[in-house]
Amino acid sequence: MDSVGAALYVRDAKPNAKSIAGLNQNYAWGQDSWSDFEAAMKVLVPNIEVKTSQMPKLFAGQYNAEISALLSAKPDVIHSSFWDGDLEALILQAGPRGLMKQSLTILTTGETAMHKLGKQIPDGTVLGARGPFGPYAPNNQYNKWFLGGYVNKYKEQPNYASYQMAQAFLGVKLAWEKAQDANGGKRPSNEQVAAALKGSTFEGPGGTVRMAIGKGHQAIMETVYGQTKIEGGKLTVVNVKRYPAEQVNPPDGVKAADWIKSGFKAK
Repeated sequence: MDSVGAALYVRDAKPNAKSIAGLNQNYAWGQDSWSDFEAAMKVLVPNIEVKTSQMPKLFAGQYNAEISALLSAKPDVIHSSFWDGDLEALILQAGPRGLMKQSLTILTTGETAMHKLGKQIPDGTVLGARGPFGPYAPNNQYNKWFLGGYVNKYKEQPNYASYQMAQAFLGVKLAWEKAQDANGGKRPSNEQVAAALKGSTFEGPGGTVRMAIGKGHQAIMETVYGQTKIEGGKLTVVNVKRYPAEQVNPPDGVKAADWIKSGFKAK
């Protein structure tokens, strides 16, 4: 959903893009993220040129060589699934060298850095939050409750990981209560709670969650991307695009890679 959503955002934000490049960590997460993005882009733009795919070691920390390679390649779009310290290092090292101004840069987990390094992220950088979280969360009762409580306690904004944990608790709460009712008010077993969660739909601070694939064991949600802009000294997101859950997730029983290569019904 992150990579397909990123490809769809490229189509919408930079429809004339002719080349892409990647900077992703050299282990399963980075490899799969890039592979899915590259495959999705080749569906949307069959003649897209892949300039380079940089795969540094996880937690390498220093990316000057990779940044130089990307600056030299001059791709229209750069995709990166860097997270945590690697993400912060990339922003601090690539920003001053103009990389994110030269190429439309999509940071699929970039929302986590906006609260700490907002002023160092160049305008126009595309940030993902791994779903409708953080600045992309809906204005519903759950978000008002969660956001207000979090800020009141921690004096800072929650990032997408915090939203996901709150959402997980709400899902378990729903399943627990459902299983308890079905068990005559008695404490349900773990297996009964799992069975109650299977195939369910519930609301959270990120909106509607549906346990719709993986035979009812895997959730799907919409994916959201936007571009950074400093306004009044504060980082905001503009040009926000939302992609429905069905547009960025495969149907139940279909492998993601196969679904993407077959066209993912996104044209």
